[in-house]
Amino acid sequence: MLEAVLREGVLGRAIERDVLQVGLHDLRAYSADSYRTVDDVPYGGGPGMVLKPEPFFRAVAAIRQRHGEPDAVVLLSPKGRVFRHEEAARLSRLRHVTLLCGRYEGVDERVREQVATDELSIGDYVLSGGELPAAVVVDAVARLVPGVVGDAQSVVEDSFVRGILDHPHYTRPAEVETHGVPHVLLSGHHAEIRHWRKREAVKRTLERRPDLLEHAALDDEERAILRELMDEVEGQ
Repeated sequence: MLEAVLREGVLGRAIERDVLQVGLHDLRAYSADSYRTVDDVPYGGGPGMVLKPEPFFRAVAAIRQRHGEPDAVVLLSPKGRVFRHEEAARLSRLRHVTLLCGRYEGVDERVREQVATDELSIGDYVLSGGELPAAVVVDAVARLVPGVVGDAQSVVEDSFVRGILDHPHYTRPAEVETHGVPHVLLSGHHAEIRHWRKREAVKRTLERRPDLLEHAALDDEERAILRELMDEVEGQ
């Protein structure tokens, strides 16, 4: 699953250029028996299987031996705190991050207690395993590593970087089935375009994710736009 993700797009090019190094470790390679067993029935009964602690202990020990102590060992779990841009930014500043992927009913609690330094979830839903969340984390973190994305300015202007959603984007043609591009974007007035984009970004955030605005890093112009928009809402 992860090999396919790491071959493509921005991630694949960054790995090819050695801007980013990503290693994959098969948990079964660290099992203790010839059957490569990594799971067992839960103590106390109940449905499903639980991933055993020893393979994780051995895998992380091998990673330490080969690559040095990880700056963070992240267990992907629906019980973790929600993964947000701030967390991606923090991880992007670290030299070495190890991600642990769960499966089945979960991972033996001793892995979280003794091995993991962080426990993260990509949302309030359950997936079949931690591989897809790991791919999400790798992609989000990698984009913030200098040199991974060709146009660094596009990263700076992404949604959530400053705590607000991105403004709407349009490209050619200027009209599709009577649906046109906002006139200001065709005007050539850069100051008006910049203001329109700021207003639309703040407006979209207020309408769709008002919770973000409490901690958003707005400039003076954006704060004025927010006050204006809130006055409009109150006046309706």
